[in-house]
This record gives sequence, structure tokens and C-alpha cells, in this order.
Amino acid sequence: MPDTPRVIVAGASGLIGSALVDALRADGVQVTTLVRRPATAADEVEWLTGPEPLHPDVLAGAAAVVGLNGASIGRFPWTSQYKSALLWSRITPTRTLAAALRTLGADAPAFVSASAVGYYGSAPGRRLTETAPRGSGFLADLCGEWENAARAAGPHARVALLRTAPLVHPDGVLKPLLLLTRLGLAGPIGRGTQVWPWISLEDEVRAIRHVIDGSIEGPVNLTGPTRATANDLGFALARRMNRPYVLRAPAWAMRMVLGSDATDAILTSDADVVPEVLERTGFAFTHRTVESVIDAVVPRGA
Repeated sequence: MPDTPRVIVAGASGLIGSALVDALRADGVQVTTLVRRPATAADEVEWLTGPEPLHPDVLAGAAAVVGLNGASIGRFPWTSQYKSALLWSRITPTRTLAAALRTLGADAPAFVSASAVGYYGSAPGRRLTETAPRGSGFLADLCGEWENAARAAGPHARVALLRTAPLVHPDGVLKPLLLLTRLGLAGPIGRGTQVWPWISLEDEVRAIRHVIDGSIEGPVNLTGPTRATANDLGFALARRMNRPYVLRAPAWAMRMVLGSDATDAILTSDADVVPEVLERTGFAFTHRTVESVIDAVVPRGA
């Protein structure tokens, strides 16, 4: 990867960030990570621990800056306090990076900034490419603010917005489902027929690198190429683990326990998000179906 001698990664301790850093370094790419603690290595830079802005020199000369910060949307319930944490943990780091990049002007590296498929809200029966409008609800509004913060990097920086789907991974969307399935308590979530966007961790990392290397800008849907419903994912997991898939979780009960915002934005949302930009620019998926990801990351009978 000779054209990307150095990449800056913020949010490198998360599931996606750590996998991205490992993949880049394995290919000989120099990676600098931004950490919210005192730096303990030469390739770390402390930031967001005080009122001081990030010095633009930290980013100067890099091929790309990747912003992946954000508290987990998979933690329930979304109390008012946690909603504030979801917002702050995304907007503040993104604004900080954008301000430093804007200062660099024409010398600014590319800015590859995280977002999420929650941008589209719930849109039953619609095919959602990157040109689809923003949806409604807390998560859609959060994603809109997040992307606006990234665009403040200015007219010179190439800004790509990674509208990422939930990761089909034991530490991603599968985490709560694995326990329920293992206990024999799995079944349809709400109707079960709602379309759930998804992507594997391997393809997520490869797609981010594709965006960096391919000089892609604007919104990019990071989601698998094959449509899958909640039932498709749940049944594939139950089959893999040799467990039943029969106990329905009614939407009203989930709203009582988890709150309406989280339930409606994640569990019962219906969004057929299509990776049009990735496919148009020649990205080849390793995992084209949700079943293939589950078979790859979940041991048989686990």
C-alpha cells in the first residue's frame, strides 16, 4: 500500500478501530493512534483530555485521518444521560478532527469519518442507496449531526462518510443474540420480517481501506450486498448453534424494557440499505450473505 505511508486513527481501541489498525500495520502502513489518556508509545498522541484543541501538525502529512469514535449504541436502555453520551462521544471528536483539518487547508489529508445506517431511519419497502434522504428519529438525527460535523473539515479535505451497518460478530450485533440462542430463548424480534442491514468485521475493515485507497468521498453505505431480515439472521444463528428459534419477542415488551428510541431505531427498524458506492467502485465482498458470516464467526454448536 505505497500510496498511504501514514494513517491517523481515532477510536482505535474499539472493535472496528483495533481491527483496522492491525490490518494496516500488517501491510506495513505507519499508523498513529489518537488516545484519550497519556501517550505511552511513539505512535500514540494524547487528545480530548483537556480543553486544548488538537494541533494540526499531528495530522499533517498523513494520507488519511479515520474517525471511529462513539459510545456503543448496543447498550440499553437509552436514558437521557446515555443519549447525551452517544451524542458527545461522536460529535466532539469529529468536530475536533474537522477543525484541525480545516486549518491545514489544501494540505489536509482525507477525512474518513464514521456514521451509521441509522441515518436512514426505518423505511419499509424502500431501497436505500447513498442518495436516499435522512430518516426521522433520534438515531437518524444523531447521524445527521455527526456527518455535518465531519463536513466542517472544509472545502479542501476529501470527506468520506462511512454509513456502517451493525457488525455480524460475537462482539457486535450477535453478542446478546448468542446468549439468548444458547439458552434456547431465540425467536422473532417484533415481526421478524424487518430488513436488517449487516456487514462482517472483515468486510468493514476492507471497505474502509477501499475508501481510503480509492479516493472515494461523500456517503458510503458499509453494508452487505444481500438483503437479510431479522429472521434470516436469527434463524441462521440458531441453525449454526443447533438451537430452537421459536420464542417471539413482542415489540411492545421490548419498548417497555429497552425504551422506544432504542427499540424503534435498532431492533424493529426496517431498512434495506444497499452498498451502491462500494459495488460501483469495484469492492469485492468476502461475505455476500449473512449466513456465510455467521458460519465464519460462530463455531458450530457453540
